[in-house]
Amino acid sequence: MNDSDQLVPVVGYARISADLARDGHGVEDQHKVNDETAARVGARIVHYYTDNDLSAAKADVVRPDFEDMLKVLRAGRLPDGQTVRGAIVVADDRLVRRVGDYERFVDALTYEDGRVYADAKGIKDLYNEDVESMGLFGVVIAKAEVRKIKRRTRRSHRRRAELGIPVGGKRPFGWNDDKRTLRAEEAERLGQAARDVIAGKSLHSILKKWRDDGVRTVHGNEWQSRALKLALWNPRLCGWRRHNGDLVRDANGVPVVGQWEPVVTPKEWMAIDALFSSRIGPNVKADGTITDYRTPAHLLTGILRCGKPKEDGQICNAPMRVSTRPNLSGGFVYQCPSRSMGGCGGSGRNGVKVDEYITEAVLAKLEERKAATKKVDAQWEGEAELERLTKKQRKMLKAWQEDEISDELFFPENRTMEARIRELRSERTQHALRVQRASAVTDEDVRQKWYSNELDLAQKRTLIREMLHAVIVLPVGGGGRRPFNPDLLVPKWVEY
Repeated sequence: MNDSDQLVPVVGYARISADLARDGHGVEDQHKVNDETAARVGARIVHYYTDNDLSAAKADVVRPDFEDMLKVLRAGRLPDGQTVRGAIVVADDRLVRRVGDYERFVDALTYEDGRVYADAKGIKDLYNEDVESMGLFGVVIAKAEVRKIKRRTRRSHRRRAELGIPVGGKRPFGWNDDKRTLRAEEAERLGQAARDVIAGKSLHSILKKWRDDGVRTVHGNEWQSRALKLALWNPRLCGWRRHNGDLVRDANGVPVVGQWEPVVTPKEWMAIDALFSSRIGPNVKADGTITDYRTPAHLLTGILRCGKPKEDGQICNAPMRVSTRPNLSGGFVYQCPSRSMGGCGGSGRNGVKVDEYITEAVLAKLEERKAATKKVDAQWEGEAELERLTKKQRKMLKAWQEDEISDELFFPENRTMEARIRELRSERTQHALRVQRASAVTDEDVRQKWYSNELDLAQKRTLIREMLHAVIVLPVGGGGRRPFNPDLLVPKWVEY
């Protein structure tokens, strides 16, 4: 009879975490320890189970080999029929870190009498209630240690954020492997995309150009709309940092500047933040206007409103749609939808002529507002109030911490101030968006850019929406075809 036949057949289990792997410890190291333990206690390992880089502390993480091992221990045999009479592990904390998993392991191993369990310290009798209780206690201690590690990690992340230190992981698109210096071609492309979005260009059109140019993510994948949006919305773009959803600020409420080169200015990123934050649906802004995610087919859809009076004297006000008319000059009309579609179906206009007239009106209005735009760029009027409230909040917090004011006074007042500060910061980002948009749309060559198609359709529509609430299309009256009358188009201008 072979000596090995006298040894108890057991399974070995190993769990390799990312930190162990970085420190040079691999699967082979734990298998070697398990082999030495098995030889010392008179056992031989007939099968190894290993879970690589899978946490034993997280409830939502499934460890496939651990689960397979439990099935084998309960059955007492491997799938090929080989007998299994126990398990060998390096240490309890490499096996389990949650009480529920420890109990399941003990139940499976002790399902039959005479099973062997050992770690590097030697055999443990899990049939002894005191030993099992000690094992459970060890798991509780391990879980507490995991919590401490998580807290230390969170504090470390927060401290790194407050110091502006780049986080670990893959380099961000636009930066080199050091995560501090810019990668010229990527950074230039990212900056241009940011400015295009501010000027009204759709993500879809930017994405199409990137794909046509063969631009890939840092992982080598094709860019998707969500990935591009998140890249542009990341405050890293202007040198700032977000932690747990909020900008990292110093004691004075000023955003902390990171230790990396920025791609755009803070004002430009604030404009992007205001733009994306205002979107509350797939294509609707908080103010109810439509945002173009995909380049539309016509200039004024969603902007023209039917002005035909209804029986009660109120105007129809339904958004006019495009209807194809091959025999008409230009090939389409803006038409009020039928009653069944929410309109009156009683008015329509030549699409090309309406586009030409409204385009000229918008360009003329842009030229008129250049001086006013420069005034907007000077100062946001809420800056003084925001600074005053921020200082007041810090002063009140200090007084509360020193027991100079009561909880009953502090908390209600603090909630009120926090709400107003959030409101003012939102207004500031909206102001930044208006300023950046204004600088893009009041360019001396805007007319030339418009007619040379340097501006795409989404950008043109954005200009129009910045200038107009809507255009009311009054009825022609009298029936029959009549010459185009621009006086029946009533622009509702945005007041600055």
